Amino acid sequence: MDVPPLARLLDFEGKVVVVTGAGSGLGRGISARFSEAGAAVVVHYRSSATGAADVVAAIEARGARAVAVQADVTRRQEAERLIASTVEAFGAIDVLVNNAGVYPLDALLEMTEQAWDLVVDTNLRSVHLMTQAAGRRMVAQGRGGAVVNVASIEAWNPALRHSHYDAAKAGVVMYTRAAAQELGGHGIRVNSVSPGLIDRDGLARDWPDGVARYLAAAPLRRLGRPDDVADACLFLASPAARWISGADLVVDGGVLTSTVF
Repeated sequence: MDVPPLARLLDFEGKVVVVTGAGSGLGRGISARFSEAGAAVVVHYRSSATGAADVVAAIEARGARAVAVQADVTRRQEAERLIASTVEAFGAIDVLVNNAGVYPLDALLEMTEQAWDLVVDTNLRSVHLMTQAAGRRMVAQGRGGAVVNVASIEAWNPALRHSHYDAAKAGVVMYTRAAAQELGGHGIRVNSVSPGLIDRDGLARDWPDGVARYLAAAPLRRLGRPDDVADACLFLASPAARWISGADLVVDGGVLTSTVF
């Protein structure tokens, strides 16, 4: 492929991006960043209709294009409908960001099957179903594409009462590598990002000891922000990362560098 000019490495003008779980938090930040780069954005949500509408309104207020689409991406037909709605709205799909997820706490010995299934289905099964649906469309389009999966540093370092979440996110990292192998021949790159602790309103109040421990362990001495992760997704989906596939980019302020003994 031709090497793009430096000024256009992060230019998504004319591209169509789907962001799952985009009604709040990370998904909101990722959607905003891609729209700033020129992309038309499909803002997926499962239940946060008001939040998704706000994201779309903010994007449109900047003169960019966006549409909100509701779907339960843990179900195959719903995932396929989301991609079909994307093509109906904007004519194609170029980038998929698998961000949808849940983050409950459940002690291992007391965890119910329903609690396990909810976390694994939402955080891992949805990644497969969406990658499969989007990948098929990208192959049919014949112009390649990019998939970015949002994993977690807990794929690399477990947390208490998070065995289901840790297992799901570790699965996302390995699924990313496997998908990169199979889809690379079609010009589709697949990578993941593993965020650390991302700040939100009320986090320091709700979990003061956890925030303090993270700040003490992170060499950069701050919590992450949605834009930190959004920019990593933008990079991995862009021509700047054109020879990167199957990689996991840790975005955690350096916390995984901490000595464990």
